[in-house]
Amino acid sequence: MTAFLVLDFKVTDLRGFMPYVEAIPTFIARHGGRYRVRGAAPTVMEGDWAPDRLVILEFPSREAAQAFLADPEAQDLFAIRHATTVSKLVLVDGCD
Repeated sequence: MTAFLVLDFKVTDLRGFMPYVEAIPTFIARHGGRYRVRGAAPTVMEGDWAPDRLVILEFPSREAAQAFLADPEAQDLFAIRHATTVSKLVLVDGCD
C-alpha cells in the first residue's frame, strides 16, 4: 500500500535551507519515493489551517517512508531542515 509524507513548512533561513533542497531528492529516490507536490503555496479552502508551503512525497509503502526518515546518511540533511524551517510532518497510508 502506498504511503505519503506530508510536510507543512515555513522557511526561516533560505540560504541555509538550500543544501537540503539540493541533496534530499537523492535520498527520496533511494527509498522509492517521488514528489507529488513540491514546495507549493497552498490555497486554504476551509478551516483555519494556514500552511506556508507543502511537500507531499509518495512512497511504495509505509515501511519505505519510514526507512527514508531513518536513513542514517540523511540525518544531517534533516537537521538542516529542522534548523532552517518551522515544519510539521505526517505519514499517512494511501487507499490502494
